[in-house]
Amino acid sequence: MADVPLQVISDNVSSERRITPSWSISQLRNKLEPIIGVPPSCQRITLKTTGKEAVPVEAADEDHTFLSGFPLTAYAELHVLDTRPPGARLNLNDTSGVEKYVMPPEEYEKKSDSVLAWKKAEKLGRFNPEAPSLEKAKIDALEQEIRDRVIEVGKRCRVGGDDSRRGEIKYVGEVKEIPGTIGAWVGVHLDEPVGKNDGSIGGTRYWGAESALKHGVFVRPERVEVGDYPTVDDLEDMEEI
Repeated sequence: MADVPLQVISDNVSSERRITPSWSISQLRNKLEPIIGVPPSCQRITLKTTGKEAVPVEAADEDHTFLSGFPLTAYAELHVLDTRPPGARLNLNDTSGVEKYVMPPEEYEKKSDSVLAWKKAEKLGRFNPEAPSLEKAKIDALEQEIRDRVIEVGKRCRVGGDDSRRGEIKYVGEVKEIPGTIGAWVGVHLDEPVGKNDGSIGGTRYWGAESALKHGVFVRPERVEVGDYPTVDDLEDMEEI
């Protein structure tokens, strides 16, 4: 008989394996041990097929009981339970005690097949000789946007052209806690708690006090419209109560 692909599942492993029907149960247990890390005598095996009850894979004489006598169907699940006490079981998913290798920066710098070497060769990012001027141009453009839009702390505004996202400008400047960015951001305290934070980000508070309500949002200047945007009165459109 041809091999049958089954999904072997245990506490530490879930992988597809090809099972030979001519194996005895004892052979199966021995072959599973290096895969799941459970000794043969401590394996409780069940075969689960979609729509059918699980079938225990066990017998009085496992050396002479063969897998061909079980309902092996392609991609059925072979569940293996470790019957040892919890303290005696291996936890192959716990890597906290595994010593990890960290390559020293100076050694990484010398490698010719690294991402860093590729960036150097392609003159990307900080290796681009024009990078400083490009960064300055972006910073200048953001500052000009702030001036053009008359963005100042204390002014009323709306964000992204959305009338439901009205609020007050609380901060204008760099936000170093936002990774990979340069230039100015605008911090807005929205009237409704539909923001992303409470005025703090990355452990730094830019305005207000700690709150579970998310009234705060940081956006780029081009998304801010300064103007006469009073607080929306939820009752103003109601004719009667």
